[in-house]
Amino acid sequence: MISPGITGTRTLTVTAADTAAAYGSGTLPVLATPAVLLLVERTALESVAPQLAAGDTTVGTLAELHHTSSSPVGSTVTCRTELVEVDRARLRFSFKVTDRCGEVAFGFHERFVVHTEKFMAKAQAKMT
Repeated sequence: MISPGITGTRTLTVTAADTAAAYGSGTLPVLATPAVLLLVERTALESVAPQLAAGDTTVGTLAELHHTSSSPVGSTVTCRTELVEVDRARLRFSFKVTDRCGEVAFGFHERFVVHTEKFMAKAQAKMT
């Protein structure tokens, strides 16, 4: 059973591939907002994965992300998530991303628990 209070932590050392210039979301060689979101999603996904039933996973459905500070190539950022609400299959996480100088980003992220086989069958039906 998944319950509020589950936490996750993941770090990322910013490389050229993680930058706004590489993602196309900007032109500067600093951590891209899409890369921050990916870090948040991975951290949240991994934090609850051990609690899921066989054949289940989670999918991201919503993000409220405030990217408040830049992080240059070579810096290390840490993402911390906490599961703050469970409403049936909906999981709501708060998150904070920091580097050695302080806050980089914060916000909320929601994921839904889905059965992989059923979910993929519905997705593949769009191709017919």
